[in-house]
Amino acid sequence: MAPAALANRGWRAVTLAGTVTGSRSSHTALKSNYDALAAYLQKGGLQAAVLERRHVLGGAAVSEEIFPGFRFSRCSYLLSLLRPHIYRDLELKKHGLKVYMRDPHAFTPLLEEGVRGAPPRSLTLGSDLASNQMEIGKFSQKDAKAYPEFVAHLERLADAMNPLLDAPPVDIPGFTSGSLRRRVAAAKTLMPIFRCGLKLGKNLPDFYEIITAPIMKILTQWFDSEPLRATLATDGVIGAMTSPSNPGSGYVLLHHVMGEVEKEKGAWGYVEGGMGGVSQAIASAARSYGVDIFTEKDVSQILVGSDGDAKGVVLKDGTEIHSKVVLSNATPYITFKNLTPQSALSSKFIKAVDQIDYTSPVTKINVAVDKLPNFLASPTPGDKPGPHHQCSIHLNCESVDVLETAYKEAKNERPSARPMVEMTIPSVLDPTLAPPGCHVVSLFTQFTPYYIEGREWTDQDRESFADTVFDWVEQYAPGFKKSVVGRDILAPPDLERIFGLTGGNIFHGSMSLDQLYLTRPLPSLTDYRSPIKGLYLCGSGCHPGGGVMGSPGWNAALTVIADLKRR
Repeated sequence: MAPAALANRGWRAVTLAGTVTGSRSSHTALKSNYDALAAYLQKGGLQAAVLERRHVLGGAAVSEEIFPGFRFSRCSYLLSLLRPHIYRDLELKKHGLKVYMRDPHAFTPLLEEGVRGAPPRSLTLGSDLASNQMEIGKFSQKDAKAYPEFVAHLERLADAMNPLLDAPPVDIPGFTSGSLRRRVAAAKTLMPIFRCGLKLGKNLPDFYEIITAPIMKILTQWFDSEPLRATLATDGVIGAMTSPSNPGSGYVLLHHVMGEVEKEKGAWGYVEGGMGGVSQAIASAARSYGVDIFTEKDVSQILVGSDGDAKGVVLKDGTEIHSKVVLSNATPYITFKNLTPQSALSSKFIKAVDQIDYTSPVTKINVAVDKLPNFLASPTPGDKPGPHHQCSIHLNCESVDVLETAYKEAKNERPSARPMVEMTIPSVLDPTLAPPGCHVVSLFTQFTPYYIEGREWTDQDRESFADTVFDWVEQYAPGFKKSVVGRDILAPPDLERIFGLTGGNIFHGSMSLDQLYLTRPLPSLTDYRSPIKGLYLCGSGCHPGGGVMGSPGWNAALTVIADLKRR
């Protein structure tokens, strides 16, 4: 489309799905919040457009053919936290979304000698509680008995959180300033907290404990066996630069229990064709409502008028696009430091934005292989997949001490010598991803720093760390290294550069206690509104946080529509 045509379409809302300023990547969403947002805006009567920076739609929820014939979920790689009402409202199944359910869910092989010729032990967990108890019983009968109640306990706490996920945080300023009308409207924002409290009931102290405590304090109360505690602890540190012994890691675990797929609570699934299938389905739904979606449209600046209001955006090629509303799915840092004219913001606000924590421990490695990994702990003949191949496969997770050591190394600005690895092989269930007999493997690894002992990553550093990871995989699955056809290594700076994840943080900002709910991303910035009238945030840097697909966009859409009605 010619720049003039693009600039004069009469949109009332423009959503920034991806931008670049200079050499820095300015945006991506971990999930497709912006397409969901645009669909809801369009349904609400606003002509909306989506501007995606890259050639492929979806932010970090994309599918890319990195090596010929191998199609990867290059960044995000599992589906769960897509909110059910968005799934239904946008009729995503009708628009092509297909999810492969995984059962069992988790497989933790151990590095040990088998007894009397038997394979090394492993721990496999799925949806069948009886099978789970048999697996856990290999390590502790006491833990096997306790496990069903532990699962029910977490589900009760997670279920109580649902009202908070699907609504903006309490409007504190509304109670303390403004008209009577605004105070009445602010009172309505208390309802989700009341509903959450009612659901929690006598479990309120347990809820408070899990969101504030180290996950190890919680797990030690329930279990004794190391493989079980370490396996569960991984969900307390996944994507976070924290250890199982640090306060707040309990909430990270609860955050990952809150999801569901196909009405199965706590489940995670593979999207057919890769995670780009989610983005394409949401985009298809948005287009069906009349949303205009464009790729390869780099936004260089948000237009702010002399009255201090947002007026639209300027593309990197100089094209101006005018609109009543601008919504940024970029991280708060990129939105306010790279895209918004600094003269339009107070120095106090800019300083607060500088303090948001984007520390990331993640290096993602995408691997093409010509043979299915065969694990010593659960060997399968004839290159045939077993049930454990469809799981999240936890390597170097035999004990919590291994996780603690890996974390401490990264905190000292060194890539972990024995990294925590979550391996997934989606092609076991989805044959569209790789040639016959071949597979795509995702290695989500921790812990790696953004800077290595004060300096930037080099290509040699990337290759060296990948070699370390592959050496560990080889110990669990001999022959893995020989099967590798190609590998794509994304250290924290690469996740920032390619996908716009500031600091490489997959959540658009740490999910620490000081950056949740009433303080996400800042105490002054919790209701999706920015200091610039007409400029809103709609990405994972907002409440309820990273990974909860659609909720930030849904909540931001409600806020925008309410504001426009008041104008």
